[in-house]
Amino acid sequence: MADEAKLRIDKWLWQARFFKTRSLAAKQVSSGHVRMNGHRILKPAQAVGPGDVLTFPQGRVVRVVRIEKLGERRGPAPEAQTLYFDMTEKQDTPPRNPGFEGKGRPTKKDRRALDLSRMSGD
Repeated sequence: MADEAKLRIDKWLWQARFFKTRSLAAKQVSSGHVRMNGHRILKPAQAVGPGDVLTFPQGRVVRVVRIEKLGERRGPAPEAQTLYFDMTEKQDTPPRNPGFEGKGRPTKKDRRALDLSRMSGD
């Protein structure tokens, strides 16, 4: 491909497997959630090429990727991962749900222990 090669942003996001369908990628772009090189994009037909930096939300994470090359098709995931360089900062995993701290209803095991302690107290 020539250096001047460009591809629609919605098609590239779909080929790189950031969105399940091309229409979902287009909806994300047209709603103004995608930035290219720091500028907000509102049209899914915006042309992108190698070297462009895209910033967009995906789930609970804001992804920052640099386009390395344009795809020919939507291939398997390993092939799609060669299309970009992920510049997203690694985040700590969110805290897990708190465990049982002796509050609330006791478990069956706890109830058995209570019953045994009551019986031995007689």
